[in-house]
Amino acid sequence: MARRADSARLRGRSYLDCMRRVFFWAHLLTGLTIGVVVLLMAATGVLLTYQRQIQYRADTRGLDVTPPAASAQPLAPAELLTRVRAQTDAPITGIRWRRSADAPVELLSGRERVLFADGYTGIVLGEGSRRTREFFRAVTGLHRWLALRDVKSGRAITGAANLAFLFMVCSGLYLWWPRRPSRRAFRNAMLFRRGLRAKARDFNWHTVIGFWSSLPLLAIIASAVVTSYAWAGVLIERVAGSTSAAPAAVAGGAPTVESGRELDLGAQMLERARATVPEWKSITLELPVRRGAAVFIIDTGTGGQPHRQARLTLAAASGDVVAWQPFSSGARAARVREVLRYLHTGEVAGIPGQTVAGLVSAGVTVLVITGASLALRRLAAWRRRRARAVAPDGAGLP
Repeated sequence: MARRADSARLRGRSYLDCMRRVFFWAHLLTGLTIGVVVLLMAATGVLLTYQRQIQYRADTRGLDVTPPAASAQPLAPAELLTRVRAQTDAPITGIRWRRSADAPVELLSGRERVLFADGYTGIVLGEGSRRTREFFRAVTGLHRWLALRDVKSGRAITGAANLAFLFMVCSGLYLWWPRRPSRRAFRNAMLFRRGLRAKARDFNWHTVIGFWSSLPLLAIIASAVVTSYAWAGVLIERVAGSTSAAPAAVAGGAPTVESGRELDLGAQMLERARATVPEWKSITLELPVRRGAAVFIIDTGTGGQPHRQARLTLAAASGDVVAWQPFSSGARAARVREVLRYLHTGEVAGIPGQTVAGLVSAGVTVLVITGASLALRRLAAWRRRRARAVAPDGAGLP
């Protein structure tokens, strides 16, 4: 009986060792295949960590607004638009007010261009920093499609790299688990150690950073896979479901005003939007007004937290509430996709989330470098063993 038990134990250990070798070589070869792409995405991810905050600071540098009086109220949306359009021919697709009294009003012109104006006088103060926007546009191009002219091919490469990297994180966790679990083994795999030589140091850094980065990396990479592949979006639809109650109309029925005139946007509408969510941090009015219904997006977060945004629809003529759509009223699958979009950058958790995403991106650069270093050392050792094997009696070899 003892011999049978020992034999079964040896077979089980042999099977586990075989599985470990399979995962190790799959992990190694996958890393060598996608290493350059992952390194580029990680490095650019570090540069994009605080993009939203850096961009806003660069845009508004020197554009502080002084209210004419402590009790002064900003111009009504219609009056603001009238004064701004007398100074620029740029198409205005949205107006954003910030809670700070000295913050300029943002006039959105398409997806890229932003103008800034004094919300009390309507004077256009300037345009967003073009250099900063061009820099982040170039970095984003590298991050998403490797700055290739053929954007579709670039996205296909980065999407495949994300999918392969997801396998690497999962297989890395399997390989990280000590063969003989003990307190010392886990301590060595979870904590940085001093005084190690190059190979041992690279291995220690690779395992420690890989372990502490694994969970955030799984979230970051999985969210990237969902945005890269249609089948992943379909999977989200099936798992989360896409049915939900339609947004409730809080007051009134369908808007009867169909002129779509922005002249109907009086001051009471902005006040209504402010009063609806007293803790608002920014309010964005979508333009142009369609079917006489003005849509305000009220944000209580940093701008990258969809769960802290809501849509308020007001009748342009009367200011009555037509519909109130908090984030929870949307379809479940759509909410999941929206959260995943900002989970990739960490913005869904605010500044702390962005910081974690940036640190993890920096950690990935170290993982790629140490992984490549370990692979090259293994290759060099293999070549030395092969040279000894083919040399007669090891002659001439050290």
